[in-house]
Amino acid sequence: MEELITVVPWWLCIPFAGLLLCIAILPLVRAAWWEEHQPHAVIVWSLLFVIPFAVLYGAGAAAETVLECMVNDYLTFIVLLFGLFCVCGNITMSGDLAGSPRINVGLLALGTLLSSWIGTTGASMLMIRPVIKMNAWRKRRRHIIIFFIFMVSNLGGCLTPIGDPPLLMGFMRGVPFFWSLKLLPMMALNMAVLLFVFYKIDMRAYRLDIATGMKPDISKPGTEVKIRGLHNLLFIAVIVAAVILSGTLPGMPAFQDAAGNVKGIHIFGEVTLGYPALIEIVMILISAFLSFKTTDGSIRRENHFTWGAIREVAILFVGIFITMQPALMLLKTYGGELGITKPFQMFWTTGMLSSFLDNTPTYLVFLTTAGALGLGEGIATALGTVPVKMLEAISVGAVFMGANTYIGNAPNFMVKSIADENGIRMPSFFGYLMWSFGILIPVFLLDTLVFFR
Repeated sequence: MEELITVVPWWLCIPFAGLLLCIAILPLVRAAWWEEHQPHAVIVWSLLFVIPFAVLYGAGAAAETVLECMVNDYLTFIVLLFGLFCVCGNITMSGDLAGSPRINVGLLALGTLLSSWIGTTGASMLMIRPVIKMNAWRKRRRHIIIFFIFMVSNLGGCLTPIGDPPLLMGFMRGVPFFWSLKLLPMMALNMAVLLFVFYKIDMRAYRLDIATGMKPDISKPGTEVKIRGLHNLLFIAVIVAAVILSGTLPGMPAFQDAAGNVKGIHIFGEVTLGYPALIEIVMILISAFLSFKTTDGSIRRENHFTWGAIREVAILFVGIFITMQPALMLLKTYGGELGITKPFQMFWTTGMLSSFLDNTPTYLVFLTTAGALGLGEGIATALGTVPVKMLEAISVGAVFMGANTYIGNAPNFMVKSIADENGIRMPSFFGYLMWSFGILIPVFLLDTLVFFR
C-alpha cells in the first residue's frame, strides 16, 4: 500500500474539504436537517473518497486504507474519548462558587495545569461541567468556553507525553519522557497572555450581566465546594495508565515478532490491531463500565448527562478520519520537499496543518523531516537526531495550534457539543475561526519572535 502514497491525486482531498464545509455551513443554514442527517453526510462524503480510490487502486487497497485508519487511529481515539466522557460525567461539583472573572481565571488555570497530567481530553471532560454550572446564571458566557478550548483542551497538554497524542508518539520514537518540560516557558507565556486577555473580556461581560439585573443563585455567602463521585478519579488514573502503556508496550520484546513488528490480531491485508492497543481499549472500557456501576445516577442527572455529545463526535470523526487520508498521504510524500529548515517554519507549518488534519501524523511527518536534515546536535530519536529548537517548534505547533479550529484536537468538538447541550450558543465553525485567528494568531506571532526566530 505504501506505493500508492506516491501517486495519490490531489482531487481525492475534495471529499475531506466537502465534509469540513458541511460541518461549517449546514449548522448555520439548515440546523435541524443537519442534526438529523449527519450520518448520511458522513456516509456520502466517505463513499466519494472510497469509490474513486477503489477504482484507481483496487478494492483491496481501498479496504486496507479505510481499515487501517479505523482500526489503528479512530478506534483508540473514540474509545479514549468515550471512556473519559463516561468517567468524568460521573463526577460533579456543587457549592457557593459563582462564575466571576477571578473564579473563571482560576478554573481555566487549574484545567490548563491538569491537562499535561491527565491529558487534554481528560482535563476537558473533568472541568467543562463545573465551569458551565458555575456560570449558569450568566447570559454572556460563550467566550468562557472558547478560552476553555484554547487553554484546557490544547495549550495545557504540552508538558508531558500524556498531555497530547503527538508528544506520546514522540516518546515512542525516543524523545525522553520529561523532555517536554522544556516547553514550560512557552506554555507559561501563552497562559499568562491568554488569561490576561480572558480576564479583560470576562470582566466586561460580567459587568454587563450584573448591570442587566443578573445575579448568581447563591443561598448563602462563602466558598463551600462539594465534589461527588470522587472515586472516579481512580478510573481516570487507570485510563491515563492505559494510554502510557499503549506507548511503552510496543517497544518491549514480548510484544514484538522476530521482524520487530508489534504483535496483534490480523484484520485484513497489512492491517493489524496490536496487542498494546487492545490492552488500552479493554482497560478504558472496563473503567467506563465500573464507573457507571459504582456511581449513583443522581450525579449524572445533576450533570445533565446525555449521550448526544459523544454521539455527534463519534459520527463526524468517522468521516473526518476516512476522508482526510489522501491529505495525509500527500503530506507524507511531499512534506520533506517543502524546504522547511528553520524552527519558525516548522512551528507554523506543523501548526497550521494540525489545525485541520490529525495533529499526530502531522507531528510525525515533520519530526521525520527534521530527523532527516542530518544535523549532528540535538535529541537522538529513532528517526534521527533532531535539533532542540526544531523539536520544540514541531511539538508546540502541533499542540498549541490544535486550538485554531473545532476539529484541530479531539476535545474541542466535545466541549462545544456539551456547551451547546447546556444552552450556551457557541460560535459556528467560521465564527470560532474569527475568535481563534483574532486572539491566538497574535499570541503565536509573539511565540515566533520570542522562541523561534
